[in-house]
Amino acid sequence: MAKSDEKQVVVARIGAAHGIRGEVRIKSFTENPADFAAYGPLAAADGRVFEVQSARPQKGMMIARLKGVSTREAAEALNGVELSVPREALGETTEDEFFLADLVGLSAKNSEGTALGKVAAVHDFGAGDILEIRMSDGGSDMVAFTKETVPAIDLDAGTLTLILPEAVSERDEGDDGAVGEP
Repeated sequence: MAKSDEKQVVVARIGAAHGIRGEVRIKSFTENPADFAAYGPLAAADGRVFEVQSARPQKGMMIARLKGVSTREAAEALNGVELSVPREALGETTEDEFFLADLVGLSAKNSEGTALGKVAAVHDFGAGDILEIRMSDGGSDMVAFTKETVPAIDLDAGTLTLILPEAVSERDEGDDGAVGEP
């Protein structure tokens, strides 16, 4: 389906089996939950390819029938599998619009233009998007992805402006790691 050098974007994750005929619950990461099925075949990280035969919403999830999955046991074996498509399948974005996957690999710079590191990943632990920044000094920081912490993104230049929260900035300015007063 996808060449190994193509950037893949996870659009859904398979959850538990639904019923006895091989249907699965799907957590969709697309703006409209049903859209995960609109991009054609979906790839798993291990190279398997899945075709969605049908999908319907149910209680905040999608219930899907995947081609070749016809038993509960086969559906249960897929629990936790992430489904992705090539980035190109998602189409072009307008100016000032991007996919979170487009941020991975961007150079993070401070407001003066000094390189701080690179965006290693974008996480969502339930309270909003978090950028994982691999800092130039070898460390790693997690920063909330907000307009305050990331006021500018320039995909063409491959950079974003990162305003580190005060606690992170203070720690990086010589905190000796001690906790509390001596």
